[in-house]
Amino acid sequence: MLLRTTDPFRDFDRLTQQLLGTTSRPAVMPMDAWREGDRFVIEFDLPGVSRETIDLDVERNVLTVRAERVSRNGDWEMLATERPRGAFSRQLVLGDNLDLERIEAAYENGVLRLVVPVAEKAKPRKISIGGAETVEGRTEAITA
Repeated sequence: MLLRTTDPFRDFDRLTQQLLGTTSRPAVMPMDAWREGDRFVIEFDLPGVSRETIDLDVERNVLTVRAERVSRNGDWEMLATERPRGAFSRQLVLGDNLDLERIEAAYENGVLRLVVPVAEKAKPRKISIGGAETVEGRTEAITA
């Protein structure tokens, strides 16, 4: 007698829901990211999301964006439901070269825009080269 401990169809459904989301838990929060000089810009598409439902958290180097598209309640019959509803989130691991204390956020026309400046310690800088001169048996650095 063979007992099957897993159902391959149930496992496939679970995997599909994790990757593609469900209507109650969307998996998609489209994002673009690029660098403009000394700052990184990240934009998330959040059409139909109220500013009050957006939550941004930074813990260590992890930025978490949470948002919710609220379902409409009323006395009507839905004819088509293709836009995901419910709460969804996305996490980004940011590098040590960014200044996470000075992140700026703005939300306009369904686009959440984050601007993350590059940390001062990560910016390129000039290093002066000194020479060595022997004074009474000691070597001291002389800056040029």
